[in-house]
Amino acid sequence: MGAVTPMASNLPDTWAGIIEGRSAVDYTTLFDASTFPTTFSGQVRDDDLIESYADDPLLGHAGRNVKFGVRAAEEAWEHSGLDGAVDEAGRFGLYLGAGEGPPDWVTSGKIFGAAWTGSAIDPEKFFLEAVRLLDREYELFQESNILAGLLAGRFGARGPNLSCLTACAASSQALGEAAMIIRRGDADIMFTGGAHSMLHPFGLGGFNLLTALSQRNDDPRHASRPFDRDRDGFVLSEGAAMLVLESLDHALARGAKIHGEVLGYGTTGDAYRVTDMHPEGRSATAAMLMALEDAGLEPSQIDYINTHGTSTAVNDRVETIAIKDVFKEHAWKVPISSIKSSLGHLIASAGAMEAMACLLAIRDGIIPPTINYENPDSELDLDYVPNTARRARLDCCMSNSFGFGGQNVVLILGRPPV
Repeated sequence: MGAVTPMASNLPDTWAGIIEGRSAVDYTTLFDASTFPTTFSGQVRDDDLIESYADDPLLGHAGRNVKFGVRAAEEAWEHSGLDGAVDEAGRFGLYLGAGEGPPDWVTSGKIFGAAWTGSAIDPEKFFLEAVRLLDREYELFQESNILAGLLAGRFGARGPNLSCLTACAASSQALGEAAMIIRRGDADIMFTGGAHSMLHPFGLGGFNLLTALSQRNDDPRHASRPFDRDRDGFVLSEGAAMLVLESLDHALARGAKIHGEVLGYGTTGDAYRVTDMHPEGRSATAAMLMALEDAGLEPSQIDYINTHGTSTAVNDRVETIAIKDVFKEHAWKVPISSIKSSLGHLIASAGAMEAMACLLAIRDGIIPPTINYENPDSELDLDYVPNTARRARLDCCMSNSFGFGGQNVVLILGRPPV
């Protein structure tokens, strides 16, 4: 497993920050966001990471999302111990969750600011400068499948090579589909996860126009507050999360350290609206039931739910309704929390990070908290693990991801089978 997040550029430090209840949200410095309705974000602030690829003939042109993805994949690869253990028979593939790459003039970082802030600018000169800067490398990295192709070459993955664009559910869906590829015998090993950055004026401005973002500009560290009465929107963040999946036989044969098992996977579509969840959570409910059936588990056997928990008024209410529909009387007994309270919303890479949080929670016997939970909402009355991590024995965890467009993905993860 590997991660790059606003908390840290590696998984152990990210997990430590989550468990300690720290917030990684602060004012945006990548560009001047002072005139936006939202002036803060979950920004990866590791300049050394970005600069480390500056002299790479290919990655030097890449957007932040690609650099994050490569770094997280490098960590996962080292963690897996696979180096030298991969054959050339095409049994090693990739399935990544992706989002659109940054617009190429944003990637260039040289000309966009003046136009956005309304400073005097000659349109013809602006256009000519844009054309000069937009070479084929910038154009290439706008393609959402480029990271999968790049990682395949980097690690010798000659098997299935796939990307999905299902918004905030993308990396969860990639993980579930990668597991299905292994289950049906088409690969022994799959690199999976996702990388995404929408921290540019179009991304921030677009979500502001949708009125989806928190505007708690006087107190950004407390802006992401899932399930709290005073939640006012999500926090836009960036990052990457990568995992290596293997068939059990392949992992055992090479003596791999196994951190957990994908027990169940369910995915549905809302068929409702582009941005809003169905008010009764009908398809979120169906996805949870599908994942439970796939895992062969009853709701009472789930020890913890890592929620989608975005800190928007609609999502948190509807997700609570759906959990009650699925879990019945057990809904008030199972602890649930949202690590978006610490990291903000990593968009296409959020689901994989949250799946890893489930695996780490099982490993360490600790439930991550929902921080910034200060004022209970009378409609939301479940156990949200407020503010402080909680020790617990965990065998099976559920991870929910719900994306714009109505995509719902639910994963169930369990203890290593041996």
